[in-house]
Amino acid sequence: MKKITAISFLLLFFFSLTSCFSKKNSSNSSAMKIGLSIDTIIIERWKRDLDSFVAKAKENGAEVLVQDASNSVTEQINQIDFLINQGVKALVIVPKEADSLTEVVQKAKNRGIPVISYDRLIRNADIDLYVSVNSRSVGKKMAESILQVLPEGSCFCIYGSQDDFNMTLMDKGVRDGFANSPFTLDLRYFTPDWNYDLAYQKMSSLLEKNLVPSAVICGNDAIAESVLRSIFEHKIEKNIPVVGQDADILACRRILQGTQLASVYKPIDLLAETASEYACFLAAGKELPQNAGLELIDNGYAEIPVCWLEPVLVDSSNIDEVIIGSDFHSRAEIYR
Repeated sequence: MKKITAISFLLLFFFSLTSCFSKKNSSNSSAMKIGLSIDTIIIERWKRDLDSFVAKAKENGAEVLVQDASNSVTEQINQIDFLINQGVKALVIVPKEADSLTEVVQKAKNRGIPVISYDRLIRNADIDLYVSVNSRSVGKKMAESILQVLPEGSCFCIYGSQDDFNMTLMDKGVRDGFANSPFTLDLRYFTPDWNYDLAYQKMSSLLEKNLVPSAVICGNDAIAESVLRSIFEHKIEKNIPVVGQDADILACRRILQGTQLASVYKPIDLLAETASEYACFLAAGKELPQNAGLELIDNGYAEIPVCWLEPVLVDSSNIDEVIIGSDFHSRAEIYR
């Protein structure tokens, strides 16, 4: 189930031919340094991204300097500044806020350091590449999963932070999915700072007003857990399909139990490995081929090359094939 577009697959094949330039022991002090700045690793999926990224870089003889900003914009800027001063040859950034990094990214570019925006788009900054799962496709698949079980009704959308541009793309995809259907979108709520307590409080406040939706689309599986907890505590007898993303272990269990309708699986290992390959490539001073076939996305500064990976909707009918079959989670983890 590890899928990537045909064009990007060819590009990865190209990398496999060229990456031999750096097959060294990464413990060597002369190893090429790559900086990885991540807004937080507290969420299950980000730890997986980190492990896969570092492992692939090590295969290519690179050393990864990791900085965890602990959900602080100021700290992330300071840490990126630190990585620049450590002499990294490329920067890969998961931004806390899409529009907060313009100046520090420019500082990196002034030093000749290429910058890759990972999973979340950095806005209004001179980045070299964006590598992500297609969040618009994520939203569309979420909406379509609800339409498979409910032909009509009302939907609440409780997203993550509006500072995460993926939520804007997901929202567009949700509206794509519900287009030309009798479903109505009665709520679009963006949870500040991805604060799951606030998502829970928002859902609870609506239920207490007797505003009960037919379905709920959530920014990720942790928000879905908060929404489901609120529904359970308010003793709502109506079955409300809830959809999230990331295919967390707990979400997979809920899908099997029937309490969560579906989640969207994103090929995290492949995503991280792809970004790591690109980082090593750019760090070696190579430029992206003009005929790479990558799409472009407007980040407010320029048209930026983007490498999209496609997501897969996971429900009870394909969880074994997608999740266990791809070694994303083991059978023991989700069938305990």
